[in-house]
Amino acid sequence: MPASMQREIRIRPATAEDASACGKICYDAFFSISQAHGFPCDLPSPEVPIGFLSMLFSAPGFYAIVAEIDGRVIGSNVLDERSIVHGVGPITIDPTVQNHGSGRKLMQAVLDRVTAQGAAGVRLVQAAFHNRSLSLYTSLGFDVREPLACMQGRTAARTVPGCSVRPAISADIPACNALSLRVHGFHRGIELADALAQGTALVVERGGSITGYASSLAFFGHAATETNLDLQALIASVDSFAGPGILVPTRNSQLFRWCLANGLRVVQPMNLMSLGLYNEPAGAWLPSVSF
Repeated sequence: MPASMQREIRIRPATAEDASACGKICYDAFFSISQAHGFPCDLPSPEVPIGFLSMLFSAPGFYAIVAEIDGRVIGSNVLDERSIVHGVGPITIDPTVQNHGSGRKLMQAVLDRVTAQGAAGVRLVQAAFHNRSLSLYTSLGFDVREPLACMQGRTAARTVPGCSVRPAISADIPACNALSLRVHGFHRGIELADALAQGTALVVERGGSITGYASSLAFFGHAATETNLDLQALIASVDSFAGPGILVPTRNSQLFRWCLANGLRVVQPMNLMSLGLYNEPAGAWLPSVSF
């Protein structure tokens, strides 16, 4: 064990000043594990996670922590607390000091936070090729709930007959929340309101009613719809997906085949994992990379 890892790993709240170091570590960690397994890195450059973590470390609704040794930051973790189910990530450790317990400490700290906040459950999305993280999360009590395919591209079909897609407005939030309740047993209304403010939220209408919504068609966006038809309409309505791609549940074979038939390609396999409340979804849906 390196001498530095014999010293105490300290966990503390993240500050805005930590974003630069944590963003660089985030990029290095993702690049290292993706390269080792022959997959493209989720992040195009260090500047992307630096900017993203700068936002998360100061945004309401997020709990962010860092791990450090002798005052040197070696990793970070973030908990999205905007619904009754919380979402973990990104969690990253400096590749030079991995496999010595810092990841477990960062995970245990957010799980203690989940308990203290009285959340109904907590979820995360894990890169399926990363054996160490799968083992860690399982040992901490998480269950694999859904195999996912991160998919990217532009669908050959640009519309779906009978469905119309438009930008969401604030008046749509109650209908979208009710739909999420039917599909998942809880709603993500704060996330949806944030997406409306960012101009990324969409709704699909069929037969004069809202039958689905997406906070965004992106790696960090989620969607919930009544049927596969509604979800296909949302997916077909955009020219590309922000970030590495959308996360398609592969047990939904009809949707997965439609995506493949329309030219979308699989970027990498992932797993949705949960601890606590989990209801088998009663509709068509896409998780975000948080859950």
